Formats: sequence, structure tokens, C-alpha cells
Amino acid sequence: MNEKKAALKILKESFVGTMATVQQNKPHTRYMTFFSDEFTLYTATSKQTQKVDELEENPHTHILIGYEGKGMGDEYLEIEGTVSISDDESIKEKVWNKHMKSWFSGPEDPDLVILKVSPVSIRLMNKKGEEPIEITL
Repeated sequence: MNEKKAALKILKESFVGTMATVQQNKPHTRYMTFFSDEFTLYTATSKQTQKVDELEENPHTHILIGYEGKGMGDEYLEIEGTVSISDDESIKEKVWNKHMKSWFSGPEDPDLVILKVSPVSIRLMNKKGEEPIEITL
């Protein structure tokens, strides 16, 4: 399987990853649930959160996604990207699922925003002990 297909497979099958932002010039990482469309990632959050404030000040992020904890050979992705914050109704509808009901009343909830991650670089990591492989976008 070529690297691009391997990366897309990871994105299709993995939903939880870490997302780092910059808070007072220091990294701040949290787990997020992601939805992908090819190499673009989307994640839902409240506009009241610290991460939204951090991303408005500095839109750069670093994401790890795909590691399943099975061992040293697990493939995963390192994604560097920039984030835009959207309250576009069509994107909210696209990303909405029933698991979000714990936090939001529905896709029309005024606090719900979608973070759109546009990748700048993606590296496929741990491919059977090989060096990291840069994915050409």
C-alpha cells in the first residue's frame, strides 16, 4: 500500500487523537475527536473553550492520530496544520453526531463551532521500523 493510501486509511479508521495549541508561548495538548475528508480534519468544540482563544491568537496545531496502543510497530500520523474556526451551518451538520448531545443541544447550538485543520505537512510514523515518511499533499 502506498504511503498516501496508508495515511488516508489511518484517518478513516481513527477518530481520537491529540491536538496541540500554543498557550502563552508553550504547547498545550488535549485529546479530540476528529472527522476527516481526505486530508482535511474537522473537530467540534465550544466557542467558550480555551483552545478557541488559543487558536484565534495562533492558528498553528500539531496532531497525533492513529496509534492504537498495540505495540512499537503501530503506524500513526504526525500532522502539522493551521486551524480555521467555523460556525458554518453546513459544516456543523456534516460533523454532527449523537455523541455530541452531552455537550451541545444540536448542530444549531450557538456555542458549537467546528475547527477545520488544513494540513501543512503529514508524516507517516512507525511503518514497520522505517524512517518517518513525508506524505505529499
